[in-house]
Amino acid sequence: MAKDNDWKDRLSVVYSTNPDYKYDTGEVEEAETLPPARQDLRVKLDKRHRNGKAVTLVTGFVGTATDLKALAKVLKSGCGVGGTDKDGEILVQGDHREKVLSILLKAGYRARII
Repeated sequence: MAKDNDWKDRLSVVYSTNPDYKYDTGEVEEAETLPPARQDLRVKLDKRHRNGKAVTLVTGFVGTATDLKALAKVLKSGCGVGGTDKDGEILVQGDHREKVLSILLKAGYRARII
């Protein structure tokens, strides 16, 4: 999405004689979301750095943050518990490995418990 007045973002660039010059804004493009059949998700139980509380951790998702958030919402509501999605991982509170795996398999994802 282009801004009308993006000159404020380019204040440090004065002039370039290169005709192919493209200003780097520093924004990183997100990876396109793979279809569920091509995702390789891993479900595991994790207790580290959580004061002994168990969480079900889903890793290996390749896609945008909004798609990750949508999948996390499906998993959390399917298990009836809370959780979060951050750093490309989904955390579901409690030990719900089997339930999370069955939800993922029904949705068409390739998933396994490790």
